[in-house]
Amino acid sequence: MQSSQPTPHDKMMFQLNLRQRGISDQAVLKAMGDVPRELFVTSLDRGYAYRDTPLGIACGQTISQPFVVAYMTEQLDLEPGHRVLEIGTGSGYQAAILSKLSREVVTLERFRTLADRARLVLKELQCTNVDVILGDGFDLPETLGTFDRIMVTAAMEEIPEALLGRLEPNGILIAPVGPMNDRQFLIRVIRTADGFERQELVAVRFVPALQGIAREL
Repeated sequence: MQSSQPTPHDKMMFQLNLRQRGISDQAVLKAMGDVPRELFVTSLDRGYAYRDTPLGIACGQTISQPFVVAYMTEQLDLEPGHRVLEIGTGSGYQAAILSKLSREVVTLERFRTLADRARLVLKELQCTNVDVILGDGFDLPETLGTFDRIMVTAAMEEIPEALLGRLEPNGILIAPVGPMNDRQFLIRVIRTADGFERQELVAVRFVPALQGIAREL
């Protein structure tokens, strides 16, 4: 029977799998090791927390598989002084990883249940540089300003120009792009002096990014 809690062997294999799949940034690997993933999944799934698989959370959403979290984080090329925007807080796990590698993380979630839960777990872990906001990732308040890095954790059919406009010069955005029932790819966008440079990375499968704040949950 699967244990209800992860074991030291689970955590060791978790790190080994990330390295074997090509994650080489030592700061990212350390952040992945430092953040207790089991706190961000349901109690029934804690024994599976360190398996390289997505898991269901509330509101029909998921926590991404560890490799995807590490890969997207590595592709952001984070520095300690960076200000980061995340669209789609979900469980709060990705925000916790980002908090270990940057100065400030602003994360938006359209489901109140998820935002409230993530806020509690992040507070428990003393991630004091994370601000969880109930909001619409397609309609950012002007007061949020601009960011050095932006990560979108739900699939957009296309990246809105308004979101690209929130990137600082030389800023990087990474997002899954594509329709819900078709192929999606991680897209990495760099803001250059001449505009935006796009690069297609790997095929992925994410839940769709939806507009507006959820009326329930």
